[in-house]
Amino acid sequence: MSSWKPHVTVATIAEDNGRFLFVEEEVRGARMLNQPAGHLEPGESLVEAAVRETREETGWEVKPVALVGVYQWQDPALDDGVLRVCFHAHPVRQFPDEALDRGIIRALWLEPEEAEAYPAEERSPLVQRCIQDYQAGRSYGLEVLSTLL
Repeated sequence: MSSWKPHVTVATIAEDNGRFLFVEEEVRGARMLNQPAGHLEPGESLVEAAVRETREETGWEVKPVALVGVYQWQDPALDDGVLRVCFHAHPVRQFPDEALDRGIIRALWLEPEEAEAYPAEERSPLVQRCIQDYQAGRSYGLEVLSTLL
């Protein structure tokens, strides 16, 4: 029997006056557009991971306020696929002098139309799906999550 171990990731939808926080990153030699996102690390909650990843990738501190959704996707580049937990978060403050994670070219705020027309490929179909779900009003209280570490 094979062991299936999806990559557990978090992503953050941060909106400010109709613009969304994105990262432009280099992945396997290509420029990609993504939400601030990354892997859950041992010993941290999903919410903590979302806050950490957003700051590491964008220099922005955020406050998660709701769960947008949980998404399962089979990335053709990964054998085990991805399980993404996406949060809606409010931007709190920026740390412009902090170095961004390796592979991150820059953080940027884009309107949905600008993101669709941006000259970089989206990292996955989850990028637009998370925004669409957020814009459709999908929002679940953080109390639906339990962390038992």
